[in-house]
Amino acid sequence: MKSKVYKLKKAITEKLEMPSEVILKYPKITVLGKEEITIENHKGITEFTEKTIIIKSVIGNIKILGYNFEILYISSNTVILSGKFLSISYEGNSDV
Repeated sequence: MKSKVYKLKKAITEKLEMPSEVILKYPKITVLGKEEITIENHKGITEFTEKTIIIKSVIGNIKILGYNFEILYISSNTVILSGKFLSISYEGNSDV
C-alpha cells in the first residue's frame, strides 16, 4: 500500500510538472549504447559479479545482466558502469 506522504509527493510532482527523479527520488537510468550505464538516485550496490549487478533504488532493485563490468564512477547518488550489457530489469517493491 502506498503511503500518504508518497501520494502527496506524487500529486505535487504532477501538479508542478517536475521530473519524478527530483521529488520522488526515482532512479534515472541513462544508457549509452550497450557499453555504459549511468544510474542516478541509487541506494547502493547489493551484488556485483561477473554476470550480474544489482543496485537498490526506491522503486526496488535494478538488475543488470552482461559481462566485463567495471565501475567507472560511484558517489552517494550516482554510479556509472561500463561493460557489455544484455538486459536491465526491475525487481521487488511493486507499491511504488
